[in-house]
Amino acid sequence: MWSRRLAAGAVLLTLAFLILRDGPAGHAPHERAAAVAPEPIRVPAEPRIVSRAAWHADESIVKEKAVYTGAARAVFIHHTNNGNRYDCDDAPDMLRAVQSDHVNDEGWDDIGYNFVVDRCGTIYEGRAGGVTRPVRGAHTKGFNADTVGIAALGTFTDPDTPVPQPMLDAIERIAAWKLRPGTDPRGEVVLVSTNSESLYPKGNSADLQVISGHRDSYGTDCPGEALYAKLPEIRERTAELREAASGSADLLPAEAQARKQAAGG
Repeated sequence: MWSRRLAAGAVLLTLAFLILRDGPAGHAPHERAAAVAPEPIRVPAEPRIVSRAAWHADESIVKEKAVYTGAARAVFIHHTNNGNRYDCDDAPDMLRAVQSDHVNDEGWDDIGYNFVVDRCGTIYEGRAGGVTRPVRGAHTKGFNADTVGIAALGTFTDPDTPVPQPMLDAIERIAAWKLRPGTDPRGEVVLVSTNSESLYPKGNSADLQVISGHRDSYGTDCPGEALYAKLPEIRERTAELREAASGSADLLPAEAQARKQAAGG
C-alpha cells in the first residue's frame, strides 16, 4: 500500500515539474509592459543662467520664502521699461533697481519675473527659489501659477524699436527649457484666473497661447508693440528647439515631470 502511495506521489511531482517548466517565466509581464512603454519625452538642456548671487540681488529686502506650483504650462513675455541703449555690464545694477521697485514700490515679496534677459542675450535668475524649480512669480496678475514670466530688459512700446536677436534667442532658450514636456509652444492652453483685476474674473477660464504677452491677460501694453510682434517667431523657434532636443535634460513624461517639479525634485 505504501509503495503505491509513493508511486502516485512521484507521478504528481513529475507532473508539477513539467507544468512549472513549461509555464511562463516570472519576468514575462514586465517584458510585455516594457514593450508598450511610451517613448521618452525630451526637452532642451538648461541654458546658462547668471545667478542671483552673481548679480548681487538684495536678499535683505525679500519678504517671504519662495512658493512653488506645478511645472510651466505657459510662458508670459514682458519688458521692464528700462532704456535700451545700456551697456550690458550695467545689467546687474539695472536688475537691482527693478527688484527694489517691485518690493519697495509695488509691495511684492521679491522681483516679480522668473527670468530677465538683456540685449546681449545674457539670462539672469529673477525671483528666488531655484531656477530648476517651479517658482510662482509675481509677473502676470491672475496667472502666476504653473507659468513662467520672462522679462526683456528694455522698452519696446514703439513698434519700430528693434528687438536684439540675442535677446530673442535667450527668451526662446528659456521657454524651450522651462515648458513642461509634451507642451507645444505654438499651441493654446486653458488657464483659470485667480484674480479679478486681470482681464478674466477670478475663477473664469482663459484661452491663451502657450507663449503669450502680458497684455493677453492684463490691461497693459506690455511687452510693447515691437516685442509683442515677435511672439509668433518666438513660438516657432521655441518649438524647433524642443523638437531638436538631444535629450540632455529630463526624459520623463509630462505628468511625471510635473509631479517631480512640484515636489521640488
